[in-house]
Amino acid sequence: MTVILLRHGRSTSNTAMTLAGRTDGVDLDDKGREQAQALVERLGGLPIRAIVRSPLLRCRKTVEPLAQSLGLDPLVDERISEVDYGAWTGRKIADLVKEPLWSVVQQQPSAAVFPDGEGLAHVQARAVAAVREHDRRLAEQYDGDALWVACTHGDVIKAVVADALGTHLDSFQRIVADPASMSVIRYTATRPFVIHVNHTGAALTAGLAAKPAKTDGQADELPPGDAVVGGSTN
Repeated sequence: MTVILLRHGRSTSNTAMTLAGRTDGVDLDDKGREQAQALVERLGGLPIRAIVRSPLLRCRKTVEPLAQSLGLDPLVDERISEVDYGAWTGRKIADLVKEPLWSVVQQQPSAAVFPDGEGLAHVQARAVAAVREHDRRLAEQYDGDALWVACTHGDVIKAVVADALGTHLDSFQRIVADPASMSVIRYTATRPFVIHVNHTGAALTAGLAAKPAKTDGQADELPPGDAVVGGSTN
């Protein structure tokens, strides 16, 4: 099973340089709406079976054009919602960088717990559990092979990718997830394979258009070489 971790398009909070968190009503800006519409072509031709999204408005608006083009009804899952930043919610980034907790978030995020909010370790646990649960469910539904989209948020994506890479959460700030970017993980019976990180190119096709090759005794292995490529930032 392969999941496309899609970050929502650029939001009004992104451009205002504030920490939106779970604030109600944070919408996409003009660029974000363009990014949402472009997903139809960027993912064109791929056999996407399901869309799961965060309950927040910016994620709903991001997947609406894609869901309509595919004839899919997105499933909402609270477990892939944005981090609960608590008292930090809605504040300017320029002010937050002066807080002592900011350096903890950057250097040791596994120890970071936001005031009146949640810890990043908990975010990773809930998000990874959700992704793996949906992956198992869809594997059963589609006989072990399907492609699906999870539309969520930057820190959530970085936490899930870190888990797939076998990297400690304290390294997750080394991972980038730009607005409307896609990071792709293929889960197998033995381990995950990270196919793309922060893909922002025109089309997401490499390594996804066909089933991975199977070899004797290695039914879950991905093919070597050009079938698996790094993320594009074009």
